[in-house]
Parts: sequence; C-alpha cells; structure tokens
Amino acid sequence: MLDKFLDYGYDSIECDIELPKPIINEYDGIRVVRDDLLDGGTKRRAFTKYVASRPDVKEFVYASPRQGYAQLSLSYACRDLDRKCTVTVPKGQKTWLTIESERLGCNIIQVPMGYLSNIQAKAKKYCEENEAHLIPFGGDHPIIIDAMRDAALSLEIEPPKEVWTVMSSGVLSRGLQKAWPDAKVYGVQIGHNTTEEEMGRAETFRSKYTFQQECKKDERPPFPSSLTYDSKAWTFIKEKATEGALFWNVGK
Repeated sequence: MLDKFLDYGYDSIECDIELPKPIINEYDGIRVVRDDLLDGGTKRRAFTKYVASRPDVKEFVYASPRQGYAQLSLSYACRDLDRKCTVTVPKGQKTWLTIESERLGCNIIQVPMGYLSNIQAKAKKYCEENEAHLIPFGGDHPIIIDAMRDAALSLEIEPPKEVWTVMSSGVLSRGLQKAWPDAKVYGVQIGHNTTEEEMGRAETFRSKYTFQQECKKDERPPFPSSLTYDSKAWTFIKEKATEGALFWNVGK
C-alpha cells in the first residue's frame, strides 16, 4: 500500500485517456459543476490518473460502503486502462452502483458483517494473497487530490469566492482548496467522521441523514444528484450560500 504522504511525481504521469471537462449550469443563483453528466462521476477523473500512475500494477482493489460512488469510478478507470478491478462491499442487496460496476467487469466481493473495518480488512487480505494494490479509503492520496485540483482548474473560470461540497474523506474539498486558495470553502459532512486534517480549511456542517439514507424528495436539488451523497448538501446551500457560489456535484 502506498504511503499517502509521499510524492509520486504527479506531473509526470502519462495517461492516454482524456475525459470531457466538467460543465457548469446555474440553479437558483448557484453555479453547479455537473459531474453527474460523466459516467462514474468526479472520482473517475482522479482514479484514472491514479491507475495510470502505476503501470506496474495489474489489479486495483478498493473497500467500498454499499452506496459508495468510488466503486463505480474505479471500475470505469480500470476498464479504460485495461486493468483488473476488485471491490469489497457489505453482503446483501446490491445497489445500482455495484451492479453497474459488475457490468463494467469489476470483481465484487461481498463481505458478511460488512462494517467498514471488515470490508477494509477483507480488501487488505485479498491484496496480500493476490499481489494486488489497495487504494486508500476515500482515495486519500496526493495524486488523487491533485487530480481534483486540476479538474477544477480546467473549468477556466474566475476563481469562485465561495465553494460547497459534500464531505466524507474530504479529498474533493482539499483538491478544490488547492485550486482556489482564496475561496471560502464549505463542506456538508455525511457518514465518515471527517478529521480536521481531512477538512483542510473548510468550514463544515453535519447532515441529519446517515450515509445510507436518501434525502427527502422536497430537499433534493433540481438536477440529477446522488440521493445518498451530494443531494444532502442542497438544503444547506439554499439556506446559507451566497449568490454565485459554486457547488461541485460529484455524481447522479
């Protein structure tokens, strides 16, 4: 497993996959980055760079919550770069994310008693037994954070004064913080208890929903957004964001 604090020469990574740039639409005075329009969402961009950075690795492994979007993002990245993908998830009814990941060729391992610690232990053991590479939880690695930064800079807009994201591992938020160092950054926490280090300089709010819960219909944004993830930020944005603020919508 890679030490997430080492420098792996991000700027020298060669990658033949070019994904479309994010686009922005405006809703109720809020500029929304519509990465729900990209199959696999925002982390597909980051995982593509990460997988490309390790040409020596044949198989990438990730431990995913049942509703975690990263399983689908990694499945697309591995399919595009012709690598094997394996994801451990809690045993039980599969979400559409897991079903779609399987369709893309991902090897899904269902883990009984699927607490996060259990699915992570299973993923680690699988890597040891199969000479595979375990991606840090949440994609918390400098290459992935810098890929988020570069996705933001590819928008070619004036630096926003205010930026909003949903926050679990805080990876996207920290990437946007690097892209726009003078912006006021807010994060809506769900699931994972984000540490101060993971938050960076973001000011945070806590969603009333658990990670597995979908937000109520009347609280959802007027665009496709993950019901267990990004959608949970919209009520905070409507109440607290200033006009012209930017919200990064990770997936659908």
